[in-house]
Amino acid sequence: MKRYKKLGVLLAVLVVASALTFGVMRYQEVKEDIRNSDEIILEIDPDSVETLSWTYDANTLSFHRDGDWVYDGDEAFPVDENQMENLLEPFSALGVSFVIENVEDFGQYGLEEPVCTIDLTTGEDSYQITLGSYSTMDQQRYLSIGDGNVYLVSHDPLEEYDAQLDDLIRHDQAPDLEGVTDIQFAGAQDYAIYYLEDSVHTYCADDVYFVRDGDLPLSTTRTEGYLNTLRFLSLTNYVDYKATEEDLADYGLSDPDLTVNVTYTQEDQDGNTAQDTFTLAVSRTQSQKELAQEEEEDVDVPAYVRVGDSSIIYQITEEDYEALLAASYDDLRHQEVFSGDMTQVYQVDVTMDGAQYTLTADQAEDSSVWSYDGEEVDATSFTSAITALTASSFTDQAPAGGEEVQLTLYLEDENFPTVDITLYRQDGTYCLAQVDGETMCLVERSAVVSLKEAINAIVLG
Repeated sequence: MKRYKKLGVLLAVLVVASALTFGVMRYQEVKEDIRNSDEIILEIDPDSVETLSWTYDANTLSFHRDGDWVYDGDEAFPVDENQMENLLEPFSALGVSFVIENVEDFGQYGLEEPVCTIDLTTGEDSYQITLGSYSTMDQQRYLSIGDGNVYLVSHDPLEEYDAQLDDLIRHDQAPDLEGVTDIQFAGAQDYAIYYLEDSVHTYCADDVYFVRDGDLPLSTTRTEGYLNTLRFLSLTNYVDYKATEEDLADYGLSDPDLTVNVTYTQEDQDGNTAQDTFTLAVSRTQSQKELAQEEEEDVDVPAYVRVGDSSIIYQITEEDYEALLAASYDDLRHQEVFSGDMTQVYQVDVTMDGAQYTLTADQAEDSSVWSYDGEEVDATSFTSAITALTASSFTDQAPAGGEEVQLTLYLEDENFPTVDITLYRQDGTYCLAQVDGETMCLVERSAVVSLKEAINAIVLG
């Protein structure tokens, strides 16, 4: 009897619990209506927004529009207009995927203490958008616009609003530097470069850059490489955005180590061309120069750059600094003793070990057929050895030892019919190269040995 009575009590409790559960479920269904949606809940024209502020991670940033965007915390801060457009873009057409109506507990969606609060005003209206928790199940964020509903948004505005002030600065940028006509160096280097195609001052068809004083040809590859250093220099790590004359002096930029001025031609949208100039100043402070001279291992000594008259100063790495300072004539000139194309050469006179030899070339369309003493020879190693003669270092010193080999190259070039190359023993490691009677550089002795072996392979058969 007691057993049946106990079962009856348990059954009654179960019925009551089920009724309560059902009631709670029905209450929730009434209080919160969750439904799918493809609604656009906000459509704000970015151009109509007059103020924008947001708080994220206890950090508040606020801006107002006065023609251009202005940072409320410091009106001197150069605001990036494109970045401001990116911040406003999510609200030009804010779409949702779920709507939760009749919300009683905003806390369960992270909206009692929002992750981020965004306030903006137009000429007529004001808006507050709060960002709550991120639904890992839906891969979307809960959001409120103050209308009593909670939304799951298809695009998470926090992707834009996790920005720091540093992300919103209007950085200086190097132009593409297409159509360069002049490069002027001042400071550590003091000379000018000009651009000219089909020049009479070189026998290398690829040469288009020349030192203005003396019309000396430069390596196109190396000069373009230097221009790429300017084009792709990272201008993001700013240390000051409103530099005074005193600040410039502190960073060494009132008297820069090097100033580079690049004149280039650019084309506007209407197809009109005009010349412009890009200027970059680069320097180190005196203490940094002293630290660099100590040559301590694993010490990256920074430097600073300034674009034109910009008020922004950027810090760059030691690697970038050294690349910018590598702007001398020797840095940009041809490193090859003979910088031309061997297909230009139709004859080579050789003097070696007191003997003289003549090799001739029949220049076909894509290759050369070489002959010696009336017989066709394989001159591949010989021509390769000539082009492999490259500078280990440039010098103006006189030869220290005897002559190793002398070459006279005959070119199909009316401006440069011949090029004379003489190689002298300098020491056990290097030979000295003279070109047309002028000392040029030291080359690896091993390269000269390879040239002599290639000559002997031909003339000794």
